[in-house]
Amino acid sequence: MSFASADNLLDLVEKIIQLKRERDAVILAHNYQSHEIQFVADYVGDTLSLAMLAKNVKQHIIVFCGPDFMVETAKILAPHKTVLYANENAKCPMAAMITREELKTMKEIHPDAKVVGYLNTSAECKCEMDVCCTSSNAVKIVTSLNTKKVIFVPDQNLASYVKRFVPDKEIIAWPGFCTVHQMIQRSDILKLTKAHPHAKILIHPECTPDVVDLAHVVLSTDGMLKYVANSLEKEFIVGTELELINRMMEDNPGKKFYPVEKAFCRTQKKIKLENILNALEILEPRVSFSEDVIERARHPVEKMLAFGRGD
Repeated sequence: MSFASADNLLDLVEKIIQLKRERDAVILAHNYQSHEIQFVADYVGDTLSLAMLAKNVKQHIIVFCGPDFMVETAKILAPHKTVLYANENAKCPMAAMITREELKTMKEIHPDAKVVGYLNTSAECKCEMDVCCTSSNAVKIVTSLNTKKVIFVPDQNLASYVKRFVPDKEIIAWPGFCTVHQMIQRSDILKLTKAHPHAKILIHPECTPDVVDLAHVVLSTDGMLKYVANSLEKEFIVGTELELINRMMEDNPGKKFYPVEKAFCRTQKKIKLENILNALEILEPRVSFSEDVIERARHPVEKMLAFGRGD
């Protein structure tokens, strides 16, 4: 990095910090955001922890550094606050893999099923769900349902993982997937295991079943961070988006971490410091929904929050 670019980066950071104070704004960032975004954020976490924070933050303006569905969820939970996309072009491919009409058709085909929807879905889709979930509490939520049949959307890999723990239920999975975790292959983990035979293998449940089979532990991103912090082990193979490694290294300087280098989320990385500054300056782009959508989508999200974490 040149001195000019370093000076520019520092200038952007200082402007963002000053402006968020003037605007009474809070910046939320997902664990997969780049290091500089996490630096200016007030809170960094996984999907569930950020949803909980969005509901309870005292500031009047929320700038959300994450894909579209996360930003929309913040508005659903805090409808009277101004919620800003850091970059409205950061659209989650998995969330776009199912529409509200497609989900309504599934419900018509399986009228006796309960609908569990990953938080990684649009606000419109949430309107058709009985309860939402995240990777950290999906098993807990599906287990609790008083039904033998569950429609699970949109992640087929997470649905497969849940099925391991609730074999008595019929889980009807939508064929969606996370493009980042889908690219993590069994051969990638085996290669890392061969190079680092003493390392604990941490895998995200959005990975394919054959990758999950190799895991010592399967956890959400916040779950991984807590596990690593509390573990006596010194080496870890990390099967999720590689940005999480930076957090792990900062929090655990005496431990070693081995990522799958190709597990890079282009959607999350669309958000830059310039986007945050622009959002704070003009208070756009804002999230906006009808009262009906907010009310209908809020119920399954609130039900999810009542379950808390599962990992």
